Amino acid sequence: MIKIAFHPIYCHPLPEGHRFPMLKYELLPEQLLYEGTFKPENFFKPQKVEPEDVMRAHTLEYYNDLLSLSLSPKMIRKIGFPLTAELVERELIITQGTIDCSYFALENGISFNIAGGTHHAYSAAGEGFCLLNDVAVAAMKMLHDKKAKQVMVVDLDVHQGNGTAKIFENTPEVFTFSMHGKDNYPLQKEISDLDIPLPTGCADEQYLGLLQCHLPRLLAEVAPDFIYYVSGVDILETDKLGKLKVTLDGCKKRDEMVLEIAKRNNIPVVVVMGGGYSPKIADIVEAHANTFRVAESIF
Repeated sequence: MIKIAFHPIYCHPLPEGHRFPMLKYELLPEQLLYEGTFKPENFFKPQKVEPEDVMRAHTLEYYNDLLSLSLSPKMIRKIGFPLTAELVERELIITQGTIDCSYFALENGISFNIAGGTHHAYSAAGEGFCLLNDVAVAAMKMLHDKKAKQVMVVDLDVHQGNGTAKIFENTPEVFTFSMHGKDNYPLQKEISDLDIPLPTGCADEQYLGLLQCHLPRLLAEVAPDFIYYVSGVDILETDKLGKLKVTLDGCKKRDEMVLEIAKRNNIPVVVVMGGGYSPKIADIVEAHANTFRVAESIF
């Protein structure tokens, strides 16, 4: 059974002007249940992550500053959300959700976190709506617990996974692959193990061709025994921040490509949602729902 992490705190309201990004976390599980793709028993509610797990990817000082709400005003501005105890708790629960998903993926081949993909968080700083790097924490947990020897992060959000790349720059057991908009945030990129910068206006044929060119080769060369897939839908042509021209069908074909190759090679995969900023919330929910539908048909 495919297990999906979802907690009501994922939908935590923010001050006016910040609420729109949170709306999909409420609507997506409702849509998946309404259409019958999944049932209530597919969903589970994670709790807060343990401090020792966080500290494998983040510094003690940064973790303590988060808990005490003592981040500097400059760092809070870089995060982009007002810093509150509820927001920190939300991030701690999202991070545990990705850890829990890792163990479910070992059992079932795949698992989802309705949230997650907070790939802009560095070991000692947050930015870009990301406080903790859930994928980095979960990957380090899997290595520590000897549940994986070689992890691959397949980050197909339109924004480079800069925090993830930096955290793992000296960790050969984690291979970071980021395919992202060349002219998009962050302005100053980090160096992943493999970066594929995409030109503004990149559409389906070029996008899918590049992914098909690189992903099978990487799996053969890196030989990962675990994959974290950041499945951001901000690659869509409708996205107000993405700068790419990928269609809804192209985005679905991307998901099919990633999940089919993971299934074919018997590699457990955890899928986290990443970003999506189309003006119509229905476009965001439909694109994310496609990722779940594809997984249900493959697994």
